[in-house]
Amino acid sequence: MSMGSLSEADDDFNPEINTTPLVDVMLVLLIIFIITIPVMNHSVNIDLPRASNQPDLVKPENINLAIDAQGQVFWDAQIVDPGQLQQRIAVAATKNPQPELHLRAERTTQYEKIAQVMAAAQSGGLGKIGFVTEPQTK
Repeated sequence: MSMGSLSEADDDFNPEINTTPLVDVMLVLLIIFIITIPVMNHSVNIDLPRASNQPDLVKPENINLAIDAQGQVFWDAQIVDPGQLQQRIAVAATKNPQPELHLRAERTTQYEKIAQVMAAAQSGGLGKIGFVTEPQTK
């Protein structure tokens, strides 16, 4: 009669918990933390300058420039000829902040007219040109 086990067979299930894998995992985690914690705490103290931020309250105006199918140019709903257009662009380019040119053209306008107005704006010193389009109606 043996006193150590309930059954006589050697291949029975062992009810004890095997803690070897748990200890191995804990040791690996301990080594990882020992290596990474000094890296995380390493820092350089820098005395950065203080800066103040002021919002830009001055918004540039928008110039609405329209070109109809016949090639007539409208500066804020007023008809202008090419000479007046150059003068107005030159005056607008000197403003601070510089206004943005919103260009609107009809679908049947020749591209040559649009390109001439864009070239005049570029040569006059306007740096911002936006194209205004109308959504399609169903």
